[in-house]
Amino acid sequence: MSLSPKQPSANSVEPSIQGPTTLKTIKAMTKRKEPFACLACYDATTARWLERAGVPVLLAGDSAAQVVLGFERTIDMPLDFAVHITAAVKRGAPRTLVMADMPFMTYHRSVDEAMGNAARFMTEGMADVVKLEADETQAGVVDRLTRAGVPICAHVGCRPQTSSVTGGPVAAGRTKQLLEQVVNDASALQDAGAVMLLVEAVPDEVTERIMEIARVPVIGIGAGPACDGQILVVNDLIGLTEHPPRFAEPVSSLGEELLRAGQVWVQRVRDRSVGGHRYTMRTGESQKLSTATGISASTASDQPKK
Repeated sequence: MSLSPKQPSANSVEPSIQGPTTLKTIKAMTKRKEPFACLACYDATTARWLERAGVPVLLAGDSAAQVVLGFERTIDMPLDFAVHITAAVKRGAPRTLVMADMPFMTYHRSVDEAMGNAARFMTEGMADVVKLEADETQAGVVDRLTRAGVPICAHVGCRPQTSSVTGGPVAAGRTKQLLEQVVNDASALQDAGAVMLLVEAVPDEVTERIMEIARVPVIGIGAGPACDGQILVVNDLIGLTEHPPRFAEPVSSLGEELLRAGQVWVQRVRDRSVGGHRYTMRTGESQKLSTATGISASTASDQPKK
């Protein structure tokens, strides 16, 4: 089975970026104040279509624990699975900048463990950037990783991996004190060497403060329109999520289409009309089969009965 999409139709949107997308590409877009799109996806086929669509950044997100594996929380994401889907996304979209999401507790226990796990994403996972949820206390980890050659995207604001502490995902920075903490986190991680920042679920005022101090590209999710880039989970975007987050506005209803397709297939099977083209014997082979059957029958009838 080929993963390659068909050639684009006359009405399709061609990518605006020519050539492979790298960190230099994203920095140049940021300098030109040209917003860039990002999506989280988890397989080569989806990645290939999104690359053709011109999406310059893809994230192999730990949200796969929920939308692929069926867990309730992102913290249940297995490390090996995370590495595998990162490589799958990169194989599907080799010209796209691919970020890897480091799972819960794979970079917290020691710097050495963090470096070893990040190295797996860079080598086995073929990641261009490694993302980790962090605050200012983890600046030392970011410093060591970047000095070792691992480009880090620091995820601040609402951090789903810490949602057990708050009893579930909550918006961040909704008071002056909390706003200052998110901004301090972003500043410290940027100073430690992070090449990108990702800000999740914060009021516009938080984003505006971060944009004032940012020297690297800033990606937002539920953080208002001011960020350099915007990211969503592809399942939320295409209508496969039953209860998408408040900041995700679907652009299609593929869930309903998948439901309809499944219903049509069930009916086709019941009607014994599955469609498509059936396989046939090679020319002349059916006749040989009939002849062989006839010989077998006549030979059997000539045998003396016991």
